[in-house]
Amino acid sequence: MARPARQAAIPSRDGVSASCVALPSTGVHSPWPRMADFLAERLPAVTRQDWIERMARGEVLDEQGHPVPPDAAYAGGQRLYYWRHLPDEPRIPFEARIVYQDQHLLVADKPHFLPVIPTGRFVRETLLVRLKQATGIESLSPVHRIDRETAGLVLFSIRAQDRGAYQAMFRERQVDKLYEAIAPSTGAWSGARIHRSRIVEDPQAFYRMIETEGEPNSHTRIDRTEQDNGWARYRLEPVTGKRHQLRVHMNALGLPICGDQFYPLVRRGPGEPEDYADPLRLLARAIAFTDPVTGERREFESGLSLDWPDT
Repeated sequence: MARPARQAAIPSRDGVSASCVALPSTGVHSPWPRMADFLAERLPAVTRQDWIERMARGEVLDEQGHPVPPDAAYAGGQRLYYWRHLPDEPRIPFEARIVYQDQHLLVADKPHFLPVIPTGRFVRETLLVRLKQATGIESLSPVHRIDRETAGLVLFSIRAQDRGAYQAMFRERQVDKLYEAIAPSTGAWSGARIHRSRIVEDPQAFYRMIETEGEPNSHTRIDRTEQDNGWARYRLEPVTGKRHQLRVHMNALGLPICGDQFYPLVRRGPGEPEDYADPLRLLARAIAFTDPVTGERREFESGLSLDWPDT
C-alpha cells in the first residue's frame, strides 16, 4: 500500500502562524463549486472576492504547502492554510523585553495592553508575533498566559519537544508565581490572607468570571506591603491559575484592582478606545521553578513597575 504524502511544515509570515480549516468530504455533489466558495461561506469575515485575491497572491496553501489557485475546484477531505491579517489592527504603543533566552526557554517582560497570542482584533500586535519577528524562532510557543491587561513575565518554549514538559509544571503547580497589585487600602491589615473560592464564567458575560457556590477551584495568598494616600500595594501568590483569578479574588474582598475595566463593573464598552494612561495595576512580578528539561533552578523577576494612581 502506498504511504500517505507527508504534510509540509507551513511557515509563518511576518511572525504570524498559519491558520487551518478542514474541508469536509461531500461525495460527488459538492455544495461549493470552488475552494473560494467554501472559504467565503465557512469564513465569512473575509468576502469571496478577498479570498480570490488572497489565493491569487499565494496566501492560501494546501497540505503540501502548495498555493491553491483562485479557480481551484472544491476537493474535500483535506486542509487549507491561510494567514490572518487585519487591515485596521491598532498599534499597541508599548514594547516587550526579552529577560532570558537559551536553547530551550525564552522569558519575556510583557507590557500592559499587549495580548500574548493572536486573538480577536489582534494578530500582529501580540507578544508571540512580535517575539517571532524579533528572534526568527518559528517554533516559539507560550507555555502559560497572562491577561492582555496584565503586565509582566511570560515563558515561551523554543523547541516543540520541550513544550509539554514546561506546560506540565504549570498544570501540576510546580511553579512559584508572585504578582503585585495596587488596590484600595483598608483599615487594619492583620497579615497575609488566604482566599479560596469557586470561579466560573459569568453566564451573562463570557469575558468575565464570577464566584459561585461549590468546591473551591481557586486559591490565592494575599498580603499588603505598602500604603499611599488611600491606595495600597499588595503581594499576590496564586496557587491555582484560573482565568481572572487575582482580579476576581481582590474584588471579592472589596479591593478591586486599580484600572480594572471588568470588576466590579464593566467600565468600557466594545469598540471604545482604551486609556493607556490608566492600565490595570497588576504585574506578574516574579516566577521560580526547577527547569524540567535541564534540572536547573530558575528564578526571574520583571523589570517593570506599577505606578501609584493619580489622586
